[in-house]
Amino acid sequence: MNKNSPIGIFDSGVGGLSVAREIFKQLPGEDIIYFGDTAHVPYGEKTVEQLISYGDQITQFLIEKGAKVIVVACNTSSAVSLSHLLNKFNISIIDVISPSIDIAIQATQNNKIGIIGTVATINSGMHKKLLVAKKPDLEVYPVACPKFVPLVEKGDVAGEEARQAAYEYLMPLKEKGVDSLILGCTHYPFLEKVIKEVLGDAVQIIDPALETVLLTKKILKEQNLLNEQEQGKKVFYVSGNPDSFLITGEKFLGDTLQNVKKVTL
Repeated sequence: MNKNSPIGIFDSGVGGLSVAREIFKQLPGEDIIYFGDTAHVPYGEKTVEQLISYGDQITQFLIEKGAKVIVVACNTSSAVSLSHLLNKFNISIIDVISPSIDIAIQATQNNKIGIIGTVATINSGMHKKLLVAKKPDLEVYPVACPKFVPLVEKGDVAGEEARQAAYEYLMPLKEKGVDSLILGCTHYPFLEKVIKEVLGDAVQIIDPALETVLLTKKILKEQNLLNEQEQGKKVFYVSGNPDSFLITGEKFLGDTLQNVKKVTL
């Protein structure tokens, strides 16, 4: 691998595009290979064994495509598969959970932090464990939001169904008095409008995408792998229907996705 090698990113579907778009802003010279495992979305309902297997196969695929670093742009995979991937592969692997922890601790004024994520992410307890390890007096309120990912995957982020789901999941957190909310799934930034509608402006929304990308930049710089060319190339792979990924992805990124290819792992 060298400076010209691409950054590999993966998620269960379009959610990781919330991290990818931050890479496009912060690291415009980098080539990107994105893998959306749309044949298996949503990840939140899958077993630990399935999630480890998916992460393993996708990481192997990205490495074979020449990736110089892997960004696990999926909280569920970060919570369940990360330790396996770090043990197996000799490459820098960056997760999206760790960067959210310090931001949330710095943001809260009343020590009440909410976390929303998939069933698998919430059941892992990873966010809560990391938060309380750094600040034992925190009150942490995790909520699983299984309806959110399917809504985002079909591009329905501001309709009545999305609003109803947001009220269902978030009103209990509002009643608990949380002043900070970790978006514990990379799909959820695309629902920020309805999330803010429920919680109001007083609750700080923590999207770890920027911190994840800044950490990626730091690691690439330390390894002398930062590519500072003018404009990097973007290639997208999916395991499911490329057309639906294309439509939803273009809606969220506000840009044309020209290279979307279907692969079977």
